[in-house]
Amino acid sequence: MKQVLLDLQSGSIRVENVPVPTVTRGVVVENAYSLISAGTESSLINLAQQSLVGKAKARPDDVKRILQKIGTDGPLSAYRQAMGRLSKPEPLGYSCAGTVVQTASDEFEVGDRVACGGAGYAVHAEYVAVPRNLCVKVPDGVSLREAAFTTVGSIAMHGVRNAKVTVGENVAVIGLGLIGLLSVQILKAAGCRVIGIDIDPGKLSLAQKLGADLVSNYDGLVERVKSLSPFGADAVIITAATRSSAPVEAAGHLVREQGRVVVVGNVGMNLPRDVFYAKEAEVVVSRSYGPGRYDRNYEEKGLDYPIYVRWTERRNMEAFLSLIQQKKIDLAPLITHTFPLDDAPEAYNLISTGRERFIGVLLQYSPNGAGPSGTVVRLPESGRQPRKASTGLRRIGCIGAGVHALSSLYPHLSALPADLAAVATATGLSAQSVAKKYGFSYCTTDYREILSDPAIDAVLIATRNDLHASLAAEALRAGKDVFVEKPLATSIEELKEVVSAWNESGQRLMVGFNRRYSPLARRMKEFFSNRTTPTVLHYRVNAGQIPSGHWVHDGEQGGGMLISECCHFIDFMQYITGARPVQVYARAIEPTGDLPKYDNFQATLAFDDGSVGTVTYTTLGDRSYPKEMIEVFCGNAVGRITDFRDLELRRDGKASRERRWLTQEKGFFEELLAFVKGEEPDFPASVATTLATFAAWDSIDTGTPRTIDLGRVGL
Repeated sequence: MKQVLLDLQSGSIRVENVPVPTVTRGVVVENAYSLISAGTESSLINLAQQSLVGKAKARPDDVKRILQKIGTDGPLSAYRQAMGRLSKPEPLGYSCAGTVVQTASDEFEVGDRVACGGAGYAVHAEYVAVPRNLCVKVPDGVSLREAAFTTVGSIAMHGVRNAKVTVGENVAVIGLGLIGLLSVQILKAAGCRVIGIDIDPGKLSLAQKLGADLVSNYDGLVERVKSLSPFGADAVIITAATRSSAPVEAAGHLVREQGRVVVVGNVGMNLPRDVFYAKEAEVVVSRSYGPGRYDRNYEEKGLDYPIYVRWTERRNMEAFLSLIQQKKIDLAPLITHTFPLDDAPEAYNLISTGRERFIGVLLQYSPNGAGPSGTVVRLPESGRQPRKASTGLRRIGCIGAGVHALSSLYPHLSALPADLAAVATATGLSAQSVAKKYGFSYCTTDYREILSDPAIDAVLIATRNDLHASLAAEALRAGKDVFVEKPLATSIEELKEVVSAWNESGQRLMVGFNRRYSPLARRMKEFFSNRTTPTVLHYRVNAGQIPSGHWVHDGEQGGGMLISECCHFIDFMQYITGARPVQVYARAIEPTGDLPKYDNFQATLAFDDGSVGTVTYTTLGDRSYPKEMIEVFCGNAVGRITDFRDLELRRDGKASRERRWLTQEKGFFEELLAFVKGEEPDFPASVATTLATFAAWDSIDTGTPRTIDLGRVGL
């Protein structure tokens, strides 16, 4: 299928062929129309078109994170990660309408006409995969052309709801772009008197035709509002887009005492305190479409809010469509341009240059484009990065292409003695861009294409955590060797399933515990190879806080930091000692505020050779301090690794030290090379590590030590 993409490095807009998405929790929709958001999308394009210095100035928080990354990981690692993010194309669009062609929801049937919303979902593409709560049926009497405005309409709807207007109130709308003109019509439908404010005479005239009782530019504005309402506007809704604070300053003068100002557009927010103080006016920043926005449980998983949360983003979408059906909203005057999908670059050029007056700009899709089954796209040699001659030891298929895979795993693939056959990701754009960059023969949104490909003998799995176990088991049973990122599983049931598949298949399974493959780790292990006593180990992790809404904290998808991250450190202790963990006792800080329960803890492990090790994991430290430090004590000797850039070894008063100035040596390339070359991984050690994280979780919950028993899962 065809999709519009933005090159984040150059800012160019292209239409490229990518795989059709597959249905998950919602529906796959064949688009008829999608609406270009001139404000939101232009801001992203303008940022992409800036130089690296310009991008840095526009995103100071990102620069701060990169500088912190340089301090811990080294400049080369930080640079690769930053450029890796920029090399991945960005999908554009968040409001579209079309027909359901595949469904995984009882609410929708194939053939239903629907309107869809959500960045990353309702994109400019021939086919889109949308979760159920971001999709609504289009009522009879509403065209798909009109329904493509639904998401933007729900933004206007939520802004009006935040104004808490009642019948007969006087409302000023500042900024008569698309959302402003929709707000005027919604307010009129709610029984309000409306004054529309803009500097463009054409928009003022259009607002009046659409029902505004009064229109005005900024000249003599206060007096004009008083002619409509002597005491001022009951509410002011700002839908303008400007860095200037002039709109909020004007709102302060227009609103009545104890009135309400609602900011919908992206404007400067330097409020004149004296003006707002004198009127005791309330200022509300309206958040997008309504309740549910940015809530992963609502948007991704489809978990609805109870009805007392009356106007969720989906209900706002439905209400907007209802107003169109009732002829309370007229979209015809707002549709100024319609472009075929192939001409999308020209549409964006029109918006960026402003060579013609525009308001609503639609992309139109030809029916029956790629077809809903077009989940595989083969790349011609000219469309792929050239590859060195391969020994063909392995023909690899990769599943998943998140941040970790793109920054730490995939950059090493070209140096491996292997053929890159295919890559599968959830979205077609991601699959196509990764395949093109790293030289895969084909890309797909259906991972089963890889598992059923007889030419592929090894699979690399780098998805979100909740899919690791099920995909690993399925790949083993399909006769593939498997490299799966950590954690191996997020529950005991998942772990049993993987062990069962491993026992049955006879295939190899390696878990991405890369630290044991670091050259620095290997030198540390050699240093202690002739030890005659047990070891004492301490692995301290100054992790830095991850936002509470991040998927890794999700009990279903991520498993939390204890499951997701602590496995690395327990595996490292197994590697250094050559022993299995047999017991763990863990304690954690009780959750407060944004601190999840299992993010700040200490876990002390006993090993079967008498060694003991403690993992200290905290998100409470300063990110500028080293992230990882490992200390090993044994037989009058000490070993220390700091951030896998600095190794110090001491024995009998003699010390040696190795440092890496440009980058870390975390073992990513070495682990992939070992897998490709057929090295037999220590799978029981990976299972023991995973069991140890589960046991640590239980220990925190029960306050007692827990035993680690491989027999519990069939080993």
